[in-house]
Amino acid sequence: MKKTALTLLLFFVCAFNLIAQQRPQYTQYVFNNYLLNPAVSGIENYTDFRAGYRSQWTGLEGAPVTSYMSVNAPIGYNFIEGDATSMSSGSDNPLSRSFTRNYMAAEPHHGVGLIAIGDRAGPITQTSIAGTYAYHLGLTSKLNLSVGVMAGVNRISLDLSQVTLENPNDPAIVNGNTSQFKPDLGIGVWAYSGNYYVGASVQQLLKQTISFGDASLYNQGKTVPHYFLTAGMKVFLDEDITLLPSFLVKMVNPAPLSYDINLKLAFSNKLWVGGSYRHNDSKSAMAGINISSVINVGYAYDFTSSNLRTVSNGSHEIVLAILFNNRYKVSSSQRSW
Repeated sequence: MKKTALTLLLFFVCAFNLIAQQRPQYTQYVFNNYLLNPAVSGIENYTDFRAGYRSQWTGLEGAPVTSYMSVNAPIGYNFIEGDATSMSSGSDNPLSRSFTRNYMAAEPHHGVGLIAIGDRAGPITQTSIAGTYAYHLGLTSKLNLSVGVMAGVNRISLDLSQVTLENPNDPAIVNGNTSQFKPDLGIGVWAYSGNYYVGASVQQLLKQTISFGDASLYNQGKTVPHYFLTAGMKVFLDEDITLLPSFLVKMVNPAPLSYDINLKLAFSNKLWVGGSYRHNDSKSAMAGINISSVINVGYAYDFTSSNLRTVSNGSHEIVLAILFNNRYKVSSSQRSW
């Protein structure tokens, strides 16, 4: 059923001013932390391409649907050609106890990347394109620190074909700007070693007013900064069986603090399974396979635990990773996981 102007207004206020999902939500953030933190740009010594698709709250009309593509790569001959941890052997498991024991910090290098995201919720679509840059520096023989920046543009549009107005001349929409571009800026920092990482970032640093009608009358739609704090570590159950706990804390004013807790179990760098808990929202089951040194695939299903469970069949998320120019033939990430 098409939305009335009142329904649209309520949706818009919720989506852009209250506890809304202004930025897309990802269950498999550990499979691509680059989406949340530009400091991850160029962290591996190959070109990392990822494509993802997420259908949230399936069964609910107008529920969010997100798709994205991301690519990032390192710049720096000493890192790409002479990375000490990569020189050991292509057959080594980056998640094994022995690999971590021999881990050395990466050579100082740069990282660049590009992210394109499409996010649709009801009649509102947001398309984001951003470039990223990071610099990685070794603090100790086993610890790196990187800082990164993201800059881009967001296009926010309203599909009037999905809107039925009770008042055809409603100034909230009629003769308004149904497609608009807004600049975007984000920063991040990332510390990583052989068996842990800690990162912090902020997205949407530039606050923007979003209005599809007369901005002097309808100016309650606001974009707000999104803050992320994440960390993860390796716990070795056996030489090639590794437990990977991690968490993500999200802070978006004035919404309540939100957090995700993830637990992955990796087997010989070939297969992993896991679970996730998102506070007051969902529980998730995840699995992935490293098909080769070129292709990895991950899938997650969210079991909705909020009040939306009465109308939603849960959420699906799939991620495809392609590792280009993977000269040492590793089948999974060495410095992020």
